[in-house]
Amino acid sequence: MASEKDYYKILGISKNATGDEIKKAYRKLALAYHPDRNKSKEAHEKFKEITQAYEVLSDSNKRQTYDQYGPAAFSQGYPGGSPFGGGFQGESRQGRYGPFTYTYTTGGGTNDFDFGGFTDPFEIFEQFFGGGSPFTQRARRPVYGVTIDFMEAMKGVTKRVTVDGKTQTIKIPKGVDTGSRIRFGDYDILIEVTPDKRFKREGPNIISEIEVSFIKAALGDTIAVETIDGPVKLRIPSGTQPDTVIRLRHRGAPVVQSSARGDHYVRIKVIVPKHLNSKQKELLEEFEKTDKKKGWF
Repeated sequence: MASEKDYYKILGISKNATGDEIKKAYRKLALAYHPDRNKSKEAHEKFKEITQAYEVLSDSNKRQTYDQYGPAAFSQGYPGGSPFGGGFQGESRQGRYGPFTYTYTTGGGTNDFDFGGFTDPFEIFEQFFGGGSPFTQRARRPVYGVTIDFMEAMKGVTKRVTVDGKTQTIKIPKGVDTGSRIRFGDYDILIEVTPDKRFKREGPNIISEIEVSFIKAALGDTIAVETIDGPVKLRIPSGTQPDTVIRLRHRGAPVVQSSARGDHYVRIKVIVPKHLNSKQKELLEEFEKTDKKKGWF
C-alpha cells in the first residue's frame, strides 16, 4: 500500500538528507536493481519503488507535501486528487526538475506501462546512466556523453565531437547541469559537468563560502566575492555571525533557454586567530571587561 511506504527508508537516507545525498542514494540503488542488471523477480518492483521515492524527495515542493501528508498525497485516491494536478490515466507529459528532464508515460496506451502516476523509472535511469528500458516498446535514441567544466556550463560552449566517425559541432546552451540532455540530429547528448572548487550548485542557485576575520565580522566591511560573472562587492553588516548566509540576487546559474537566473548565496565563515601577541590579548581582555554581555557572538 502506498500509505505504508516510507520514501526515506526506501532510499536508506535520513529525513534531513541533502539533495546530493538523495541523488547518491538513488544512483546506488538504481544500479543495483535495474532489471537489465538484476534478473531477480523482485528487481522490477524494487526499481520502480526507489524511483518513485526519488522523484518525490528530489523535488523540494513534492518533498514538502510528502513530509506533511505522506505518500497518500501522491495516490489517485487522495481527496481532491493529486496536489500535482489532475488524474493520471492516459497522461503523457514532459518537463524538467532537478538534474534531468523527465517524461510522464502512465497508463492509457497499449505501449505504455502504468507506474502509478510517476515518471517511467527507466527514463530516469537512462538520464543518469545512459541505459535503456527493457520494458518499453518505443525506439531509444542513441545517447553520447560529453564532459564540460563548470564555467562552460554557466556560459555555454561549442564543442566538436566525433560520433560514428563524423566530427560535428554541438552548441551547448548556458545553464546546463550534470544529467542535462540535448537533442542533436538522430542522437542525444548527455552532459556531465565537472565540479568547481569555488562554487557548489543547487539547481539554479550557487553557494560559496568566504572567510572574514572576526574583527571585520564585528565591525562590518565591504569585501570582494567571486561569482560566475567575476568579482562583486559584498557588504558585511556589523555584528555578522558565523555561518550567516547573504544572498546575491540573480547572480546564480542561468536557466536553460530562459532569461531567468538563480541566486548566489555566500556563507560567511568567521575566522578566529589561533595566536595572539601580548598587545592583542590585552586589548581583548579590556574589551571583555567593558562588554556587559557574555561572549562576542
